[in-house]
Amino acid sequence: MGETTHFGEQTVPLEAKQGLVNDVFHRVADRYDLMNDLMSGGVHRLWKDAMVARLAPPRQGSMPYRVLDMAGGTGDIAERIVNASVGFAEVTVADINTDMLRVGEERARRWRFPGQAKFVEANAETLPFADESFDAYTIAFGIRNVPRIELALAEAFRVLKRGGRFLCLEFSQVDTPVLDQVYRAFSDQVIPPIGRAVTGDAQPYQYLVESIRKFPAADRFSRMIGTAGFRRVTHTAFSGNIAALHAAWKL
Repeated sequence: MGETTHFGEQTVPLEAKQGLVNDVFHRVADRYDLMNDLMSGGVHRLWKDAMVARLAPPRQGSMPYRVLDMAGGTGDIAERIVNASVGFAEVTVADINTDMLRVGEERARRWRFPGQAKFVEANAETLPFADESFDAYTIAFGIRNVPRIELALAEAFRVLKRGGRFLCLEFSQVDTPVLDQVYRAFSDQVIPPIGRAVTGDAQPYQYLVESIRKFPAADRFSRMIGTAGFRRVTHTAFSGNIAALHAAWKL
C-alpha cells in the first residue's frame, strides 16, 4: 500500500490529496472571503492585519521589497502588504488553484496601488522561483492544505534571501476552557450549514473544519519550521489560540 495522509477525517492516498483540496477551493472561490467573514465574525481581518503589521514592509529602499504570498489566491494578504508599504512592496501571489487566482486578479484591478502584485499558479511543494528570490514569505490559512508540509517549508526557506522573513498565519488548537467546547460546537453545527446557505455546498466547509483539527499544535508546527532551517522561531496565539501567527527568519 502506498503512502497515505488525511483529507479531513478521511485517510486518502498521499498523491490524491492535492486534487481533493483543489476541488474544495474551486467550489468556494467566489465566496471564499465572504465565508471567512461569516465564519469568524470578521475577526480573521484583525489576525491578517496583525500578520502584516509584524512583517512591517518597508516604504522605500534602494531595491524593491519582494514578497511571496503563498496560497494567497484572492489577494487579501497581498493587498494589505502593498498598502502597508504605500505601494513599495512587490508581491507575487502564488496559488495552486486557478479559480482563487482568478478572483484575486479581478480584485487587484481595483486596489489602491494596482500593478504591485502578480498572480502565479504554483505548487507550494515545488515552487517555480530561483533560490533567494524574495525578502519575505507569507502564507495565511493555507499550509494545512499542503499534502507535504515539510516540503513547503523547505521551499519557503530555499526561495528566501538571507535575512528573509517567514510568516505563517494558521488555525491552531483552542486551549481555553469553555471556549474550546463552544468553538467545537460552532465548527460542527454552524459552519457547514452557513457554507450550504452561502455557496450551496456544505461539504467543503466540513473538510475545512476537519482539516483544522488535523493540523499540528503550535509547538509542534514551530519545531517543523525550525527543522526546515529557520531560526528565531516564535508563535503568537490569537483569540484563545483559535489561530496562531508563526514567525521566523532565514539567517
